[in-house]
Amino acid sequence: MIGLYVLIGIVVIVAFYAIAQYNGFVKLRNLVEEAFSTMDVYLKKRYDLIPNLVETVKGYAAHESETLEGVIAARNAAGHASTPEARMQAEGDLSQVMGRLFALTESYPDLKANTNFMDLQGQLKTIETEIAQSRKYYNGTVRQYNTKRESFPSNIIAGMFNFTAKPLYEVTNVEERENVKVQF
Repeated sequence: MIGLYVLIGIVVIVAFYAIAQYNGFVKLRNLVEEAFSTMDVYLKKRYDLIPNLVETVKGYAAHESETLEGVIAARNAAGHASTPEARMQAEGDLSQVMGRLFALTESYPDLKANTNFMDLQGQLKTIETEIAQSRKYYNGTVRQYNTKRESFPSNIIAGMFNFTAKPLYEVTNVEERENVKVQF
């Protein structure tokens, strides 16, 4: 009889452990989704700001339409990306082309003195900082989730309930990793 109680006790402990692990995975998965959604909100703010910035620059740099069209094309591509991986790739491309836009504005001293442009540029800088912070938060939650998913014995529960690995946000564009050349 005591053996039966011990067996029941072990089964109950294992069941509670499995439930706790499952709930932990659900919590981490939701944190990863929240982090991605937060990053998405900041990206949307950037998308909304970019057309205003481009229109302001167009007034001063009408003959630089190739760069401006590239900004709009990259913005649209990022806005239409359907998977997190495609979204991350498109965001990297957009960041690169935005760098070219700001390099272009250096050629127009009157534009740099324009208060509308300066305000838009300041807002964009703030949003870029928020995006960088949200990417760090996203990567932190993904790291925590993936670590739990791959660690024993929680990897057994992850496999049983099909908790799949989440992608980290990484810089895929080699140019973004290179040193910035500053000239005076």
